[in-house]
Amino acid sequence: MSKKIAKVVKLQFPAGACRPGPALASASVNMPQFCSAFNDATKDRAGDIVPVIITAFEDKSFTFVLKTTPASVMLKKAANVKSGSASSKTTKVGTISVEDLRKIAEYKMPDLNANDVEGAMAIVAGTARNMGIVIEGYNK
Repeated sequence: MSKKIAKVVKLQFPAGACRPGPALASASVNMPQFCSAFNDATKDRAGDIVPVIITAFEDKSFTFVLKTTPASVMLKKAANVKSGSASSKTTKVGTISVEDLRKIAEYKMPDLNANDVEGAMAIVAGTARNMGIVIEGYNK
């Protein structure tokens, strides 16, 4: 018989640096056990923000699924900026190359609703445009 799901929570933590706290308390899981499992699973992605979907069951057990780093975080890192533009249509904050766009799109491919890399590139390019980041040589 399958376990009854108590709660599903979507959170983001730095890779390898999850700590018990109020955000994790809302998931109703054993916090030290989750933090240990999360940190072990993400130790090779140090420095990245890792989205995670935690499924908590009524018996206090849990499962979690790791997602890829958000495109906005990767774009900021590639463009070497601290934050996106408050007014993306008029103020541009940085520039990336088409090669950077392709690398980000290929990395994000498992979490995007795209059939091919070009479709993923268009999705990531839209995120960049909304952040005020210009993609040199990309005209779509």
